[in-house]
Amino acid sequence: MGMDDRAPTADELDQMKALVRKGMEDGAFGLSSGLFYTPGYYAEADEVIELGRVAAEYPIGGEHSPVYDTHDRDLGASYQGVGYHNSIREAIHIGAESGLRTIFSHFNAQGAHLYGRAAEGAAIIDSARAEGLEVAAAQHVHTSTMSSLRAYTIPRWAQAGGPEQMVRRFQNPDTARVLDVQTMEMLEIRGGPGKIVFADARPEFNGKTLADVAEDRGLTVPEAVREIMSESNPWVMNRDLYDVENTRYLATMPWMMTCTDGVTPTPGAEIVHPRVYATFPKKINDFVNRDGAIGLPFAIRGMSGLAADFLRLDDRGYIREGMVADIAVIDPGRYTDHATYDDPHQFSEGVVHVLVNGRFAIRDDEVTGELAGRPIRRP
Repeated sequence: MGMDDRAPTADELDQMKALVRKGMEDGAFGLSSGLFYTPGYYAEADEVIELGRVAAEYPIGGEHSPVYDTHDRDLGASYQGVGYHNSIREAIHIGAESGLRTIFSHFNAQGAHLYGRAAEGAAIIDSARAEGLEVAAAQHVHTSTMSSLRAYTIPRWAQAGGPEQMVRRFQNPDTARVLDVQTMEMLEIRGGPGKIVFADARPEFNGKTLADVAEDRGLTVPEAVREIMSESNPWVMNRDLYDVENTRYLATMPWMMTCTDGVTPTPGAEIVHPRVYATFPKKINDFVNRDGAIGLPFAIRGMSGLAADFLRLDDRGYIREGMVADIAVIDPGRYTDHATYDDPHQFSEGVVHVLVNGRFAIRDDEVTGELAGRPIRRP
């Protein structure tokens, strides 16, 4: 369907079901969605449920429901979205109606209007769990997000049909006037153009804010966005979109895992998101050592056994005789994150050994070069 903003035909839905079925037969653990992003945003819940029901035909280990892993539709900063609470409810509804267990890819509340209100979202998950649904989530502990410039500045209707159609809309004076308003409304939700920082390798962008780039080009912010988007769709960070208090509160939830939500940094980009380098030690330093919000065993469970339990991996996630040796040995006195927004390419320290599938990837603080990782398929 490409970037079409419409419901699928019966034939297209059948093709999608066939792709899900092939994925599950190849060993997938379930179905994922990115309903915040286009074209996933154009899919109604019923469409996703139909696909989820195909995934549900392939239980994990023959008896456990597969997984619905979602970047849900609206974490609070989605322009003209369904809202933070409704987005959580929709994701849980999709999982329940499909017969899948739901996990939120990186759960938090976005935007200053939701600072201090994470408990409201957590209560929706707790209510679902109390009703017998298995719902979980993961988090990273940095207060900035990272995505594409398009996702943060171009409304979904203007993206429909793909990049060529989008650029044609940019060139229409009447449409451009609408985008002048809506782009700024989108940015206002995110703290303004001064909070959007480029993580693109090109020096004319890297480390600069969207406000800086617009000024450099002598353009208004919406004009600069359209000019940039006519050529590329660079990575950007949205600084301070998350609230530390919200993140701390969510770290105490028994269903909260830890993730980086990151990708390998683009070669040549000096300024990137530090979460790839720092997430796990930062969580321990911030919420165990400094705040005492959670205990060390609780934190480590959310980085290991909790994920293994959710995925129904009965051979890893714990240190027990006969289990796969996926083990990180850390020195608590030295386990520290060093990556910052201004100097992100800094490795953490205090990791003494790491074993992956029983082989040393790090031994005595040194990388060994062993590449023992393997894809894990559904049991």
